[in-house]
Amino acid sequence: MQRPSPQEQQQLLEEIGPLPLEGPAWPTRVKWLAWLVLALVVFRLVQTAASPAGEAVATAVKISVLACVLGLGVLARTMHTSVTRITENGIEQSWLGRKEITWNDISFVKFVPLIASKRLICFTSRGRPVTFQAGSRELEIAFARIALVYKRR
Repeated sequence: MQRPSPQEQQQLLEEIGPLPLEGPAWPTRVKWLAWLVLALVVFRLVQTAASPAGEAVATAVKISVLACVLGLGVLARTMHTSVTRITENGIEQSWLGRKEITWNDISFVKFVPLIASKRLICFTSRGRPVTFQAGSRELEIAFARIALVYKRR
C-alpha cells in the first residue's frame, strides 16, 4: 500500500482547516443517553435493594453489581469528557488512556458513519487499528476527508 505523498498530506491538512481541530469525541445525545441509562440502572438497583428480594441477594453478588455500576459511571464520565484532536502530527483522543497515532504510522483508514457516532479506524503498518470517535460536525467532515486521502491504493 502506498501512503499519500507529502504534497497530498499538506493539502489534506490545509483542507481540514486551522489546526489543531478539536471537538468532543461523542455526540451530545450519546453522552446524555449514557447518563440516562446509568441513572435508570441505579434507580432500579435501589428499588431492588429496598425490597425483600434485595435482602436475599448474597453479599458477593451485591459487591459485583456495585463494581459494574461504578464501571458504567467511569465510562459515562469518560465519554462526557473525551476530546478528539487533529494536529499537524496526527490524531489523538483522550479516553481511559490516551489514544494517538501519527500521520506517518497510518497505512490506510476506514470512515465508519454509525448512528451513535462517526468513527475513523486507522490501520498502522503493524496492523494494529486505532479507532477515533467524532462528536462534532467539523470532526466528521475532517474524518471523511482523511479517509479519502488515505484510502487503499
